[in-house]
Amino acid sequence: MEQKIERVKMLALFERDMRINEKSPATIEKYLRDVKGFIRYVGEDGMITKNVVIAYKQHLLRWYAITSANSMLAAVNYFLKAVGSEDCVVKTFKVQKAAFREKERELTKAEYLRLIAAARRKGKQRLCLVMQTIGATGIRISELPFITVESLYTHQAKVCLKGKTRTVILPLKLCRELKKYAREKGIHSGSIFVTRTGRPLDRSNILHEMKSLCDIAQVVSSKISPHNLRHLFAVTYYNRERDICHLADLLGHSNINTTRVYTLVSYEEQEQQINRLGLL
Repeated sequence: MEQKIERVKMLALFERDMRINEKSPATIEKYLRDVKGFIRYVGEDGMITKNVVIAYKQHLLRWYAITSANSMLAAVNYFLKAVGSEDCVVKTFKVQKAAFREKERELTKAEYLRLIAAARRKGKQRLCLVMQTIGATGIRISELPFITVESLYTHQAKVCLKGKTRTVILPLKLCRELKKYAREKGIHSGSIFVTRTGRPLDRSNILHEMKSLCDIAQVVSSKISPHNLRHLFAVTYYNRERDICHLADLLGHSNINTTRVYTLVSYEEQEQQINRLGLL
């Protein structure tokens, strides 16, 4: 029983630490879920030691892809540091950087436009505008609350998250559409994308609504997610402007290496480039 109480206290301490460090609600939810999975693996009476964490690391590799396993390990390592068990932190799996983009998971512009059209046909006005807002600006879904009525008149939104602030440019056509929507819904100030009770939209609900468009839009489910809309913005911008530094600023990346993934060409493009080398 004492072990169980101690685990509850550790989770509470962990959650408090994340909130103090201004982690996003989505990150807090995911990290708590991942750490609870680790605690279930350890067991109520089990001790958390370096060897146990190493064993858990191998357990993850048996059941999950390396990227997913590393994501879970990141949560566990954060937890261990937060509760004063830094000596139990383990290294994540080394992953070779991809040389090209995965066509099977990448949303194309044509597919994006079909999703928008499908949302309109199903009368999902808010979802249609949410997708266009992310697609046209590249913001994260957690940054939607910063799209306010006031921002539509300056054509720019001030996004403040994790101690960082950046300005997001809002296209004129998007501002017109959002102003019309706000008037229809009686939203006179503050965030535009909210529930009936004024709360921010839930990420999982948006994802579920997007997935419901699969059949009518003829887009495979694996390509449909809010992040893929942000990815589409980034790839489209880079292909047109070829300015990775400015793209990093637009996306709110502190490290330009994070932006590099959006500059990768597709497998087909890379194959053509190699064939053009004339070395055979």
